[in-house]
Amino acid sequence: MAATKRKRRGGFAVQAKKPKRNEIDAEPPAKRHATAEEVEEEERDRIPGPVCKGKWKNKERILIFSSRGINFRTRHLMQDLRMLMPHSKADTKMDRKDKLFVINEVCEMKNCNKCIYFEAKKKQDLYMWLSNSPHGPSAKFLVQNIHTLAELKMTGNCLKGSRPLLSFDPAFDELPHYALLKELLIQIFSTPRYHPKSQPFVDHVFTFTILDNRIWFRNFQHRRVIRSITAAKYREKQQVKDVQKLRKKEPKTLLPHDPTADVFVTPAEEKPIEIQWVKPEPKVDLKARKKRIYKRQRKMKQRMDSGKTK
Repeated sequence: MAATKRKRRGGFAVQAKKPKRNEIDAEPPAKRHATAEEVEEEERDRIPGPVCKGKWKNKERILIFSSRGINFRTRHLMQDLRMLMPHSKADTKMDRKDKLFVINEVCEMKNCNKCIYFEAKKKQDLYMWLSNSPHGPSAKFLVQNIHTLAELKMTGNCLKGSRPLLSFDPAFDELPHYALLKELLIQIFSTPRYHPKSQPFVDHVFTFTILDNRIWFRNFQHRRVIRSITAAKYREKQQVKDVQKLRKKEPKTLLPHDPTADVFVTPAEEKPIEIQWVKPEPKVDLKARKKRIYKRQRKMKQRMDSGKTK
């Protein structure tokens, strides 16, 4: 407890504590300057952390599921949509006997406010429902001309969970029901910003075009352009090599002799031509001579050894 002192009138008053001296003020200026330099060096050498993602405000969640009786192509289509839409959720297949208003209950249990429901009929026709749960609106489409991601060739390499750009045909703004469908598609297919499962990159495009009273949906990946640029550089290098090979095969053009090229050339001293009239002595082969001497010594040694034995 802090020490107290009695007032004149008999009351007690708490003794005020003396303010502590500031630690920075207590340090000498030289030491303070040294600490500032150390802090600057640490800040310079420090690796910057990841960029702040911000706050996730758009809480759109999409439920993607189907009824029983779908084929393998529809199943792969659902898997591709779930992979392209990181804000989606999955659920088990719904029984054909259940009515459509059960979807609202499933969306409420899964905490989803949008739904993509694939309904198979007679194992031939496939219908897709896009709905805003629970108040609507909803739209029903007949699905045709399905091509999954596994069937495509010459695809890019967009990151999983990256955010797409949505591109719409200008015809969506001409009629009111197309404008309503455009708003519904934007709310369903656009990945919310700062979603925990999304990547902070935009490297593919979802296009919606109207043709023959149908809405065509396509997924284009941007990184294919980068690959085409690198392929063009490789082709250019190969063309340069081919041109160089052709130049080597071409006959060389002979240039006329330039008389001024030999101005600074100093001629060497001409040596007299000597004619040798005597046959030169044959060179002595030292190796053959040593072999002959060695053989002769070995034979002499063998004879001496044989004479001693006798």
